[in-house]
This record gives sequence, structure tokens and C-alpha cells, in this order.
Amino acid sequence: MRIAMIGTGYVGLVSGACFSEFGIDVVCVDKDKDKIARLNRGEIPIYEPGLDQLVARNREEGRLSFSTDLAASVAAVDAVFIAVGTPSRRGDGHADLGFVHQAAREIAAALDGYTVVVTKSTVPVGTGAEVTQIIRETRPDAEFDVASNPEFLREGSAINDFMRPDRVVIGVKSERAQEVMRQIYRPLFLIETPIIFTSPETAELTKYAANAFLATKVTFINEVANLCERVGADVHDVARGIGLDGRIGGKFLHPGPGFGGSCFPKDTLALARIAQQANSPIRLVETVVEVNEARKEQMAEKVIAHCGGNVQGKTIAVLGLTFKPNTDDMREAPSLKIVPALQAAGATIRAYDPEGMPEAKKMLDGVMWCGNAYETLEQADALVIITEWNAFRALDLGRMKTAMKSPVMVDLRNIYNPAEMAAAGFRYTSVGRPANAGRTKDGS
Repeated sequence: MRIAMIGTGYVGLVSGACFSEFGIDVVCVDKDKDKIARLNRGEIPIYEPGLDQLVARNREEGRLSFSTDLAASVAAVDAVFIAVGTPSRRGDGHADLGFVHQAAREIAAALDGYTVVVTKSTVPVGTGAEVTQIIRETRPDAEFDVASNPEFLREGSAINDFMRPDRVVIGVKSERAQEVMRQIYRPLFLIETPIIFTSPETAELTKYAANAFLATKVTFINEVANLCERVGADVHDVARGIGLDGRIGGKFLHPGPGFGGSCFPKDTLALARIAQQANSPIRLVETVVEVNEARKEQMAEKVIAHCGGNVQGKTIAVLGLTFKPNTDDMREAPSLKIVPALQAAGATIRAYDPEGMPEAKKMLDGVMWCGNAYETLEQADALVIITEWNAFRALDLGRMKTAMKSPVMVDLRNIYNPAEMAAAGFRYTSVGRPANAGRTKDGS
């Protein structure tokens, strides 16, 4: 089998590398000449644990290559995957399909023999039909099918998610296309991975519905955390109490400063717009979008309140900037709202993130960038933990207290024990827990 992957962003690069690990010959294509040059030098433009080794191994074994020449790369492949960006369109929140449509036109011009054109990007319902129309108009003689194969990759654990997924969803309309996709995913059939063949429209909607549901769980537990703070309950015990119910499950019931990243914000908004356009609004998803945006602002207010209601002239240390650990992705990260809000209130920000600072520097102005966690704390009036990197989970409390001007901590990820922080002399607050909350009996 031979496939082309159009786009070397997060989805395209990870998917291409993993397909090559399956034994398939893969060429990843991108118009960005600098990015392709870097990849050909063995440099990985994104941070994803294990991706550098995966790419290096498959390049060395000749199964994975990188090119800027789409026409040459698409000719004679069995399938070509479209994995380009679909950002929120300015003004209305719909997914911007400009890159997808352009890729479809260029692919059409290059097709040589029967090929399955697969949308890997997250796209609205009906995009497969649009891609089909574009290709037919561009190349009436082309022999092809269009399929939908949405990705379900979590940044930070994407390779494992691809190699051992919960499921694979494939939308096709012909038996011939289904057989090509079955051969591409043959290694997953061998380990009995659930693989769902359905219509392209169903596959497209499944991706949005999955992300919207998970985003709803995150938003729900954040709302419950607010209530816990008012009534003296512990959100972690609540989450455990409901998560042990098999109908609910414990995943995505972790309170925090709101969801961010490349998927949840744009996909929830896009689904809301799709539903409105179809005259079948999903009010729950619309509310999730609104509540999540407001929550990021509320977290800045929480920090200010814990600092006595005023941060004017104070130095705030911020640990963690990316939207989640084990990635350098800053897209829609809560820090992008929290940090500017604190600055607007008069605070000076010192910040550190293990992987995200190169991207953060492009998005945040006026921040003092530090080389490690302890340097960030020097003479700080307060510390805010925004992202729960493992490097922040077991900091030396004595060293922290010595470095800081005032031992004040706002833990937006609940990675520390309130009772232990109080015993160490910190004025500590977290999300959805009483100030004196300790660990549960099992240590969680």
C-alpha cells in the first residue's frame, strides 16, 4: 500500500508516521518549504512524546518521506488523506474549509488511476460531498471515491491513540473504497480494534459529537466545582462518586480553568453553528461554548481575589502555559486569557512552561520568561499553576517558600493537597475543594 498525507500539522504528521509504522509507504506533503526541509533533516516541528523516534525509524527504513510536490506525491497512491487545518471562520464560528477545498482541487489535478480521497481533517457534515463535487468538476475523467476518516488523537498520547485506538470510524459509499480502507487499517483488524464502516455524513458528525460530549463533561464538572466551593463540598469526591457509575465514567471529570486546544473550542462552536444552520439547534453545546469562555475570565478573577482583591504592582508567577501537559500547543489555552487579565489588573508576570514557551512568546506580551520553576518563583507575591505538567507536581515546598516574597498559591489544576500546603505555611486555594480538604483514604 502507498498513501499520501496532505498536511504535516499535528494530525497529518502523527497519522503519516503511524501509518508508516504499519508498513505502508507514506509521503507527507506540505507547501511550507521550511517545514519540509526541517523534517527531512530529522527535526520535528511539534512536541509529541515519541514522535521524533517514530519518524526517524521509518525514514531510515524508507517507508516515510516528506515532499512539497503534491502532484508527484499523489500520483499512483492507493489513498490520499487530507489533513489540513480547518480553523474557526472569523465572524461566524463555522469551520473554514478553504484549505480542504484547495487540497481537493490540487489532488484532482494529480490523480492517476483509482484513488480513495480521505478527509482526515475535522470537517462539517457534507464536506465529503463538496470534495467529490470539486474533484469531478476539476477532473471529470478521474476514477476515485471520497471517504471520511476522522481522527481521535489526544495531544500528548497521540501515538498510542493511533496504534491502539478505542475505535476507528470510516465513512464510505462504495465497496471498493471500503476494501482499500480495510487494507490500510489491516493491522488494527488483526488486534480486533472496533472499526465502524458507515456513511461519510455519519462519520463526519461522529467526530463533532464525540468532542462536544467530552467538552460537555469538562464544563459540567467545572460548574459543579463552583457549586462545591459555595457549599463546602469536595469536587474530587463528587467526581469519583459519579464517575464510578458505568453509565458516566470517570474520564474528563477533572476540574480546571476550562478546556482549550486545537479541537474542543473550534469543534463545539462549529457543531453549534452546523445545528443552527440545519434548524436543529443544540442548546446544550451552545451553553458549553459560552460557559467555557467565561470560565477562563473567572479564573483570573479567582487569582485576584486570593491575592486580597488587588494585584496592582504585584509579581505573579505562572507555571504552565500550554492548554494541557505533554504538548507545545498554545491554541485556545486558558493562559491566553488568564495572563493578559492579570496584566490588565496591574500584575507583573513571570512564567515558565517546559515545552510551550516558544509558542507562548508569540502570543503573550510583557511576560518575564524564566528558565525553570524555581526561577519563576523568585520574589513572587503569588504562584498560579495553570497546566499540570509532571515537573510541577512535586516541587520542594520549602524551596518554593524561600524563593517567594509571599507563600500564596492558586492551584487551578488541584495537583497539591490543601492540608499539606497549609501545614507548609502556604495560603493555598484550588478548584472546587474546601481549604482544609485532604486526600481521600485511598490517597487519590
